[in-house]
Amino acid sequence: MRHRVTLANSTRAAIFAVVFGLWPQTVLADAKPDIAGLKAGAITVDAAIIRNFARTEAADQALSSSKLTFRGGLVLSSPSPNFGGWSGLVVGDNAKTLLAISDSGVWLTGRIVYDGTHPTGIADARLGPLLNRDEKPIGRSRDSESIALETGTLKQGSVLVAFERRHRIERYGLSSDGLSADRGTVPLPAAARRMPPNQGLEGMTVMRGGPHKGSLIAFSERLLDHSRNHTGWLWMRTGPAKIHLRNSGDYDITDLSSLDDGSLFVLERRFRWTEGVKMRLRRIAPDEIKPGRTMEGETLIEADLTDQIDNMEGLSVTRLDTGEVLITMISDDNFNHILQRTLLLQFTVNDSGQAKARPQD
Repeated sequence: MRHRVTLANSTRAAIFAVVFGLWPQTVLADAKPDIAGLKAGAITVDAAIIRNFARTEAADQALSSSKLTFRGGLVLSSPSPNFGGWSGLVVGDNAKTLLAISDSGVWLTGRIVYDGTHPTGIADARLGPLLNRDEKPIGRSRDSESIALETGTLKQGSVLVAFERRHRIERYGLSSDGLSADRGTVPLPAAARRMPPNQGLEGMTVMRGGPHKGSLIAFSERLLDHSRNHTGWLWMRTGPAKIHLRNSGDYDITDLSSLDDGSLFVLERRFRWTEGVKMRLRRIAPDEIKPGRTMEGETLIEADLTDQIDNMEGLSVTRLDTGEVLITMISDDNFNHILQRTLLLQFTVNDSGQAKARPQD
């Protein structure tokens, strides 16, 4: 983990300040594409390979001896004007398929292509709009921020999508054609009304194992309790119960993902003028996840602009056939294709104990 501030960091910090609206007088109006007439269909996704996570050789060697190993990454782009803003991610059990949602109200499916274990591209990509129950593209309240596989697989199942500004969680069917029209709403707890309009349920997952297997868990991007810790909810049989995550370093939560042993992974982001943007990944043990408890977890990685990161917002954790735990992240470029990038990054967890773990029934 590196915290040094460089001239390059300061320059990038200024760029991110513009992008995130910290210089509102210079930021253009909402640049999200209009999806009113968008139809689902195939698109081309171009990829440039990232071979080293850190921008310096010494730092890259330090990562290799830490809790994660970088497997590779991609800088993604597309001729489609609707490509960008990716805020939520689900990767299939074989780590070869993906589903992402954009904060413009658009979904993306595709197949991750590998050279050995290194990602090299996205094939068979399809993109389409999220649909209301009348099967028309979603309207103004389309700021979708997180997605979770509820049942089945990425070939046939159902997903939950969380939205901010008009805070809600909607259910969609999933098939090889993409997402169906809206099929219903998951009731939110009354306390969710306290979430700021632009800081809704940014992180969400359905627990894949452990004592809370099958339960939905979601955290606001930044809803702090009286101790300034993060607030979220775990949907129990009796309804949503409040849970908390220790606010360490004043990061914001950007996504959640769960593993079949009951572990919870939390992706976080922090921005400061003096250091630019940072990314952090924490792992929460199954026995730490309890209503009323403030979880802490362990930090697996913390990265800054000396590394190959951007506005990292989507997270998916997958167990490979080898038993390895694969971490996949995607960034939200805010449709600012000049100043930001869409990155797909993959890491494996350097933990033989978790690699050998098996699902808990």
